[in-house]
Amino acid sequence: MEVTAAKMLGAGLLAFGMMGSAVGIGLVFSALLQGVARNPATSKTLFGYAIIGAALAELMGLAAIGIALILVFG
Repeated sequence: MEVTAAKMLGAGLLAFGMMGSAVGIGLVFSALLQGVARNPATSKTLFGYAIIGAALAELMGLAAIGIALILVFG
């Protein structure tokens, strides 16, 4: 296998990191909606936690994109 083909294959496989990030963000906000539905008084506290959780999940996706770009152009 050529080096370029291996780079492209690795970058393509890193798309799973982006899919995992999207699923993680969906789960975070799903849990937020369930928590607010059960106890509306805690919505502000839960929203802060949800934003932090979404940011951490998005960080994993951005790391996957960064590694993919390094593989392709590095």
